[in-house]
Amino acid sequence: MTHAASVDASLVAVKSTYRAMQVSPSRALELVERQTPQPGDGEVLIAVQACGMCGADVSDIEGADLNLSLSRVPGHEVVGQIAAIGNHVSPQWTIGQRVGVGRLGGHCLECAQCRAGLFQLCRNQPFVGSSCDGGYAEMMLARATALVRIPDELHATEAAPILCAGIATFNALKKCGAQAGDLVAILGIGGLGHMAVQYARRMGFNVVAIGRGTDIAFDAIELGAHIYIDTDQDDAAARLQSMGGAVAMITTVGSGALVSSMAPGLAPAGCMVVLAPGKDPLSLPMGLLVGGERSIVGSITGSPFENEKALSFSVLTQSLPMIETMPLEHANIAYQKLKSGQVKFWMVLTVDQTNLAFLEYATL
Repeated sequence: MTHAASVDASLVAVKSTYRAMQVSPSRALELVERQTPQPGDGEVLIAVQACGMCGADVSDIEGADLNLSLSRVPGHEVVGQIAAIGNHVSPQWTIGQRVGVGRLGGHCLECAQCRAGLFQLCRNQPFVGSSCDGGYAEMMLARATALVRIPDELHATEAAPILCAGIATFNALKKCGAQAGDLVAILGIGGLGHMAVQYARRMGFNVVAIGRGTDIAFDAIELGAHIYIDTDQDDAAARLQSMGGAVAMITTVGSGALVSSMAPGLAPAGCMVVLAPGKDPLSLPMGLLVGGERSIVGSITGSPFENEKALSFSVLTQSLPMIETMPLEHANIAYQKLKSGQVKFWMVLTVDQTNLAFLEYATL
């Protein structure tokens, strides 16, 4: 089944205003009506169809700069269709095309990192939903360099979480140095972890899922883990060592103490890839790293090209996020569920674009 829409570029109509959920002074989300902007140089206007809700959105909302002339619109897992195109945008992008935007808001093509091809490390790109407005809205401006092509086979609600949780874990597994058949541990079976387990299984790894409590054990095995370790019941690092140690470990939790406690579970020459940007430091004996030539690396999400690779892999292997959906206007309810940890595994806001854009002659 395909989810692409067939749109004649000459038939697009965009309303003069659009609805958005912006951060209020009370740190809640308020529904407002805004003037629809025109895309500037190198920008496109996206008619949003779906936007995933990520744990990072909580810090974006709690820490939003309310001195801005308009309060920030969160959301950095955005899927929709191009509604308008600014000047100096590559002709590869067309009106009506399905696109996505993740956390990284578009590289500058000029800094040292961009010149080296490390677009994900560009020092001059915005962070969507944090330093620029995101996708909790009917419309969103985006740099063309941030755009990701969305496969026809994916519904917007399926694709949205892959633009963050998907690409982050997909890239981490690619960087970890493990080969098919190797023992790979996934620490934390939540939004990120549930994608990591699926990808790791389909990449041919011997997958050990590590979580807290027995309530997640069934899901971890169903998602593809060969073994589940409950940290409430077992010394997870010791269990890993009893199996020869993890060649790679992907950590998706923000607790520095927990991540540090898992490092002894690495095999000699093993690699730990840290995804969650927790604020507390890691504390490790240096001899653990030196004596076994173990390594710890960080990994950010990825470039638009890498994001397209993750989406394609998801389609080929049917590695899809497990989601709940709520309409845009219920974003506050969805946000409270996200904060309280009641979402399993990912929340996605949906946007009804029926009367907003892409009007055919028959309806004019």
